[in-house]
Amino acid sequence: MAARTGRIRIGIGGWVFEPWRGAFYPGGLPQKRELEYASGKLTSIEINGTYYGSQKPESFAKWREETPDDFVFALKGSRFCTNRRVLAEAGPSVEKFLTSGLTELRHKLGPINWQFAPTKKFDPADFEAFLKLLPKELDGIALRHAVEVRHDSFRVPDFVALLRGYGVAAITSADADYPQIADVTAPFVYARIMGTQEAEPKGYSEAGLGRWAKAAQAWAEGGVPEGLETVAPAAPREKRDVFLYVISGGKVRNPAAAMELIARTAG
Repeated sequence: MAARTGRIRIGIGGWVFEPWRGAFYPGGLPQKRELEYASGKLTSIEINGTYYGSQKPESFAKWREETPDDFVFALKGSRFCTNRRVLAEAGPSVEKFLTSGLTELRHKLGPINWQFAPTKKFDPADFEAFLKLLPKELDGIALRHAVEVRHDSFRVPDFVALLRGYGVAAITSADADYPQIADVTAPFVYARIMGTQEAEPKGYSEAGLGRWAKAAQAWAEGGVPEGLETVAPAAPREKRDVFLYVISGGKVRNPAAAMELIARTAG
């Protein structure tokens, strides 16, 4: 029987953070084994280092080998692709990033987060020119693209329609000051939640954890969670894979929040 819902994957941003040693990682665990440990507790990790600089193919291969077979990485696209005045001119930078060795992750390659600066405004023609630069596959591996926009000018139906035309996900930013566009625009959903607090042992309150667990399940079933801001009519209802990352906030608690959400959405 076919599954009635998509796969829900939940994780954190990166795996190297000193305050996690003792709070998340067991005392005495060698740093070189932190990815192995984290990937055994989580179902995905968003790699941040790819935003700031290029990585070697050997690094991607090493990360693939150190993680469970069903683990998936999301990657942040290079800032040299998105932090520019004219996006249509990003072609060489996009190609350089995509051919840097990331397909060494093979089946563990998840969506790519193309993050834009808060000052970047929506220029429909130029943004579409950028979307045209994003290939649907590379080295025989299907690519899934998502965009994280942070300016209010993107909160219009035309932006949602543009993303739906290219099958690119609008990243849902939540529990932060960034504009929220929770419209489903792709065959998968990508969310980044940023409201953890150090005072909460599991990062979020019971109500907060319950809200995000229900949201992930609603997305996986093809719906749109209650309480999130959308700007266009809903997409047709169909099951979707969900990628949800606990980012920023009270960062020391992010692994605990992610693990609790994994437990609440299991089965």
